[in-house]
Amino acid sequence: MGEFTDKVSAAGNKLAGNVKEAVGKATDNDRLEAEGKAQQLKGTGQDVKGSVKGALGDKI
Repeated sequence: MGEFTDKVSAAGNKLAGNVKEAVGKATDNDRLEAEGKAQQLKGTGQDVKGSVKGALGDKI
């Protein structure tokens, strides 16, 4: 995947994770809240990956 694709995926995962975390907190569902936090971390990783690809010109 290219830089743009990674960053779009990252944004989607961050958003979905944020929603899951909020719903988990509102419903007192610890598992859903933890899933949301994990998904946000995945999004952050994808964002970093996209930034590295951008800096290296998609050569990785």
